[in-house]
Amino acid sequence: MAKKEAFAKKIDITNKKASFEYFFLETYTAGIVLTGTEIKSIRLNKFSFNEGFCLFLSDGLYIRGMNIARYDQGTYNNHDPLRDRKLLLQKKEIKRLLDKLKDQGNTVIPTRLFIGDNGLAKLEIALGRGKKLYDKRETIKSRDIAREIG
Repeated sequence: MAKKEAFAKKIDITNKKASFEYFFLETYTAGIVLTGTEIKSIRLNKFSFNEGFCLFLSDGLYIRGMNIARYDQGTYNNHDPLRDRKLLLQKKEIKRLLDKLKDQGNTVIPTRLFIGDNGLAKLEIALGRGKKLYDKRETIKSRDIAREIG
């Protein structure tokens, strides 16, 4: 039990680039279908999801472009680092996301990866709308003002 609690407190990575590029409209927490060597690499902090994006395929929501490095001790059982991984959401959440994606400019973005209290990897995804160039400038300006004040 102590091992799981140590992992839960240690792994919590956010996608800072996503908050700069998109406005977040709604957020969801999804489970990820992983193999044994993938979760071991995540617990060692050997992953990157900054280039990742979510898409709907025939049987559900998947994340593509998430790079989980190969596990060093994972002989022939090792995984493909860039494979598509299925995200686990409730049916009503998937239906709501599909309805919202029909609107022009909406997309699903991975924003945070963490290990839950029970030791399972969770991915926080957000329904987002892309920012324009002037919105990005406004974000930079407000961040600089906040830094000068405090």
